[in-house]
Amino acid sequence: MTSDTCTSCGMPMRTDEDHALANSALPHCRYCSAPDGSLKSYDEVLGGMIAFLQKTQGLDMDVARGVATSMLATRPAWAKQ
Repeated sequence: MTSDTCTSCGMPMRTDEDHALANSALPHCRYCSAPDGSLKSYDEVLGGMIAFLQKTQGLDMDVARGVATSMLATRPAWAKQ
């Protein structure tokens, strides 16, 4: 059992299965990882977060993009973006 947060998107990772490849040693979540367990590109993660915010919060595209961009800017994986 783990209680980390994804270094890419901030998702709470409460179980090993929440981590990339179900490996709690990896610092990013299953949604931010490519099939091989590596971190997806910034653009891929941004697109996924925009879609998530639109679906779950009902935000329009421009607002969702702004929120997602602001959120990702606070995450360690994207600190140099």
